[in-house]
Amino acid sequence: MKNMKIGAVFFLAALTLWLVQLSGRDQALAGRIRENVLRFHVIGDSNRREDQELKLQVRSLLLKEIEKGTDGQASSKEALTSYINLHKSELEKAADDFIHSRGFDYESSIEVGVSHFPTKSYGDMLFPAGDYDAVRVILGTGKGRNWWCVLYPSLCFVSDTAAVVPDSSKAQLAGMLAEEDYSSLFASHPDIQISFRLSEWWNSTF
Repeated sequence: MKNMKIGAVFFLAALTLWLVQLSGRDQALAGRIRENVLRFHVIGDSNRREDQELKLQVRSLLLKEIEKGTDGQASSKEALTSYINLHKSELEKAADDFIHSRGFDYESSIEVGVSHFPTKSYGDMLFPAGDYDAVRVILGTGKGRNWWCVLYPSLCFVSDTAAVVPDSSKAQLAGMLAEEDYSSLFASHPDIQISFRLSEWWNSTF
């Protein structure tokens, strides 16, 4: 029994060191990806069913407003970031008008800055956890569940039944990243996938 306990301690120590190594590798990859992508983060007022449904409706509204305002032709991450900063008040008003038309009394707040994201999949792509430049939409108190996507290049889905990244978006992203970094984004890539699954197991167990 004593030998089993000692073995378990060594196993957990080795596993912890490996997870730290994988986490560092993921963070380095996230840092390189961050230079080229703009994430999108929508936070619901609460976890009530009505607030979560409204969160998704506001998400779809804002994605359409941004696409319409840029003619779907944002030429770069910087150009899209500049557009959102310049039109932040208009986007907030569009969201607020929609929220109030649905009978809710809270409002939205849009921020552009750096946010931490967990490991997240988009179709067959898996983005590592790390700090990214992002557009954050906070609804009301912002105490509800989150919804994430990549705003530039566009990897956003508005329906779980159509969670397929367009080939045009993949090609655009491939042109921005080093070949090895682009390959690392796919869910079949062992490092990120193993790190993702082990991190989930570790958090749920300990």
